[in-house]
Amino acid sequence: MKAHNQFLLSGVAAIAMLANAAPAMAQAASADTADIDDSNTNEIIVTAQKREQSLQDVPISMEVVSGAKLAEFNTSDIKAVMNYTPNVFVQSTAGNDVIYIRGFGSPPANFAFDQSVSLYVDGIYAGRNRQAQAPFFDLARVEVLRGPQGALFGKNTAAGAVSVVSAGPTKDFEGAITGLYNFDHKGTDFSGYLSGPISDTLGARFAYKIVNQDGYIYNRATDHDDPEIKSQLLRLTVKWEPSDDFDYTAKVEYGNREVIGGITVSSPLTSGQDPQTTRYVERAALGDEGNKNKSVMISGVGNLALGDFTLTSVTGYSWFKSKIVNGFDQTIPNSGGAFVPNSVYNAFPERFDQISQEIRILSPTGKTLEFIAGAYYDKSDYTLEQYQGFNIASLNYFGRIDSIFRQKAESWSVFGQATFNISDAFRAIGSLRYSHTKKDGDFAARLVYGPFALRPISSATGSISEGNVDPSVTLQYDIAPRIMVYATWGRGSKSGGFVSNTLGTVDSTFTFEPERSENFEAGIKSTLFDGKVVANLSAYHTKFKDLQVSVYQPATSSYLTGNAAAATSKGLEGSLSIFPIPNFDISASAAYADIKYDDYPGAACLASQIGCTPATNNLAGYPVAYSSKYTGSVTAHARFDLSSDLKFDITGVASARSKYFNSDNQSPIFGVQNGYAKLDLRVQLADQDDSWHVALVGKNLTNEKTIGSAFNLPSPITATPRAILYLEPTRNISVEAGIKF
Repeated sequence: MKAHNQFLLSGVAAIAMLANAAPAMAQAASADTADIDDSNTNEIIVTAQKREQSLQDVPISMEVVSGAKLAEFNTSDIKAVMNYTPNVFVQSTAGNDVIYIRGFGSPPANFAFDQSVSLYVDGIYAGRNRQAQAPFFDLARVEVLRGPQGALFGKNTAAGAVSVVSAGPTKDFEGAITGLYNFDHKGTDFSGYLSGPISDTLGARFAYKIVNQDGYIYNRATDHDDPEIKSQLLRLTVKWEPSDDFDYTAKVEYGNREVIGGITVSSPLTSGQDPQTTRYVERAALGDEGNKNKSVMISGVGNLALGDFTLTSVTGYSWFKSKIVNGFDQTIPNSGGAFVPNSVYNAFPERFDQISQEIRILSPTGKTLEFIAGAYYDKSDYTLEQYQGFNIASLNYFGRIDSIFRQKAESWSVFGQATFNISDAFRAIGSLRYSHTKKDGDFAARLVYGPFALRPISSATGSISEGNVDPSVTLQYDIAPRIMVYATWGRGSKSGGFVSNTLGTVDSTFTFEPERSENFEAGIKSTLFDGKVVANLSAYHTKFKDLQVSVYQPATSSYLTGNAAAATSKGLEGSLSIFPIPNFDISASAAYADIKYDDYPGAACLASQIGCTPATNNLAGYPVAYSSKYTGSVTAHARFDLSSDLKFDITGVASARSKYFNSDNQSPIFGVQNGYAKLDLRVQLADQDDSWHVALVGKNLTNEKTIGSAFNLPSPITATPRAILYLEPTRNISVEAGIKF
């Protein structure tokens, strides 16, 4: 920790020394203060290009979800963003959720994968979802950027990036307390914050969230509703502004999340998905099923004026410790509730820490040439253990195998973006980033006890040193005062890595190559009728080479991890917001996507490929799993003034997607999630000053039973082969009350 502390303090000291040397006016405010503008223009301010801009001026296909909108429906994790953002999907598994954009993401089976869609929390890269697994709360906004973002975001954004910006200190003292009771999950959720000035130059914000709720699947073995969630999240933000020339914002966040029980249910292999809301899972030899995760994230962002320029430093530290224990529903489908003994169980303890530093210089706006330039560095250590037990009576095999994977990674990059204002209406933007990554990894397995029949004992070591160049070029033209068209070409990349938790891994199969993406995109963004209508449309063509995959093979109950040759996603994305009269608005967004493998030799066989062998298989022309052709959402809000003191608000969100394969082997029987639409609704009574409110909140009111992921638990792993389905939350209704002061 001493080295980490010295690293963090060095970032603060560097900015402080520069502050004393440069008395000038800052051109860019802290990103934390940017939010949705409540003016009549309905303007949304974002920082997708590292400076504050109107969303309508950014030549990127992106969606922005405000913190207020997420809070309305008690958002607990990144999955809720799906409801507002077409072409975005979060795959639900046993605690290792993965974000997909335009059909591309990094499968959860290989724990050491860097993600193709990277999450950034207050500017800090969070490539592993447990770095920020604590509930989302007290946010300014979430920005979802679709397509490669390699130039400015850089680190592993081959498919896109999600930037989470938490709320910062306020100029005036304020606070809020909100309590919620969920009738279906039989539990509570409390949150609140205090914010305001401590002195003329120092402001602070303290926020907390405490959740204690049961789940939505009844476990007959334990007489418990799974998954029970207990979590605590604390965040302290301090902002120091000693002058108009300098500000520094420091944030410390602690999360403690415990999930008791799982979300798997059994289903027949011979029929479509019809998930039950009961399960039978006994306590495994490795402990209670669930997930325990503790995390710490620290960030420091300083802005210093250097004449008309702004120097920004972003220092970060991230740490987590986690343990997942998996159990699988032992119920035999269509057998009157009979169950089989627990035949396979596993656990995955993890430890991770990361330090990072970014420095960038921002030019003033309004000039013929504007630019951003900077450098980035991070270093991380990751350890993954795997405990895998078997209790297979048919093979007379009772044993346990453990493995351990260690990785040390270090990366640095330099980047820049220049905007050439050819005229008041025409701009050319060029970006370039060079990234260098070095990784060292080792893997070793050992037999703990029992005869050995299913898995080989093996070990592996490897080293990676690679450089990637990610350029982009954009042309942007204002065809009218508030109508802009753009065309973009860009590349993204994700570093190579190691096979972390597949038993039988050896040196020759341990390492996989980096993946690369290339994107062509064109779009139009328009604001019409004095801001009453905002309409955007984009078309894209994204191609991946050496796509990193980890695919489950039921025949051997193992994972095939490596690089697919090529895949392409092409489609349309559009959004429309209408503000026809005061206190009423409708926002809609939709996407069409066509995603297929272009070339994938040596692929694991799909369920539809009868007589196939991986050695001669090629999935060229086949669709990619976990992707729908059509996705969309509609949000409507209306306010009614009941009197001079009271108002009534109603907000509805409908989200839908067409059918898609949700199993790796793309089974047309048990591995298809049919199309669905989900409806969330909030009705609220409050006073005109929002000093208090009461609300009724319903989520998934249509009670759609959807499956985040599915796989075949085969013989001889189990005496009765069956499909294992990861069931997403069913309908739940809550009552909420809160005060603001």
